[in-house]
Amino acid sequence: MYHAVADDPRKATRALSVTPAAFAGQMAAIADRGLTPVGTAELAAAWRSGRPLPARPVLITFDDGYEGVHRHALPVLTEHGFPATLFVTTGWLRGPYDTGGALDTMLDWDQVRELAAAGVEIGGHSHTHPQLDQLGEASLRYELIHCREILTDQLGAAPASFAYPYGYSDRRVRRAVRETGYAQALAVGNALARRRQGPYALRRVTVRRGTGPEEFARLVEGRAIGRTFARDRVLTKGYAVLRGTRRARARMPGAGA
Repeated sequence: MYHAVADDPRKATRALSVTPAAFAGQMAAIADRGLTPVGTAELAAAWRSGRPLPARPVLITFDDGYEGVHRHALPVLTEHGFPATLFVTTGWLRGPYDTGGALDTMLDWDQVRELAAAGVEIGGHSHTHPQLDQLGEASLRYELIHCREILTDQLGAAPASFAYPYGYSDRRVRRAVRETGYAQALAVGNALARRRQGPYALRRVTVRRGTGPEEFARLVEGRAIGRTFARDRVLTKGYAVLRGTRRARARMPGAGA
């Protein structure tokens, strides 16, 4: 899971960014190890049907829709012939739907269409990037449906895949994603994706600015994942309890009155 690809990102995106040189080296490492990148829809369809996946499959994804995905990542992906999936927050992209909430320089719609034409799968990532599990039903449905409608209008085809902002979801959110028409959805979890996770809770591992060559090699080979992300998992569990408490309070009679 990637976010921004930039030499000099803004402070808000720096930790979850990678430099163009690092990204190029990481894609070369995937090629050198004989891994086979697949798209999100391809992965989910294979697991649904029971068809075998190609040898040593790996999923390359980008969240949010930062401009560097077009400027820096696309040429590298094209050089290697690698498919990838880009999950866009429609209200963050430059253009007629921009809500002004973007954290850094984002793609415009012409660039998104060029990425799609180059074989990058375009998926949904909500409209304004909220924590979906904290939203009421009307706001949740708006985020999912408006994102899907905009992507369909701009690209001429409905998106098949979705990624949860911040990786957060619960049973209600996953049900809403399915009912909105998305065929599969990705979380974070910082663990390897497994068929048993189901098509609406597939996990990914995070690539950061501090991910060096040795750590990246471990990630794509599936080694020491738990140790690498031990601190992240502790924080995630603690925050899950906090979010659950907030949801319970929000649903109490008289809350927000």
